[in-house]
Amino acid sequence: MNHQDMNLNIRYDLPDHIWQSVIPEIYEALDGWLGFEIDKTNPAKGLPHWFSFNETKKHIMASVEPGGLLFTGLMPDNDWETWKLNIKRIATKKLGFKVGEIELGEVDY
Repeated sequence: MNHQDMNLNIRYDLPDHIWQSVIPEIYEALDGWLGFEIDKTNPAKGLPHWFSFNETKKHIMASVEPGGLLFTGLMPDNDWETWKLNIKRIATKKLGFKVGEIELGEVDY
């Protein structure tokens, strides 16, 4: 297994209704969805997780950053590539704009 990451052009400043209803639908549609890990320092917030909450095992988690929605994880490269393609496809359909990685030139910023 390898450490993985990608930053998608899903911006932090999208309307609240997108973050409260559409983004959770996208998360739930992805393989391995577990839910939001409870943040003991801020119970109102928790990071979304897939496959495991244990960061030493196969897992993916996401966080909202100024540059976009950041996904990090630990998993085999082939599994990661398949998962990445799936989230981009699902998010593009649900959000109505092309979702991809700016760093790879898939989309404009």
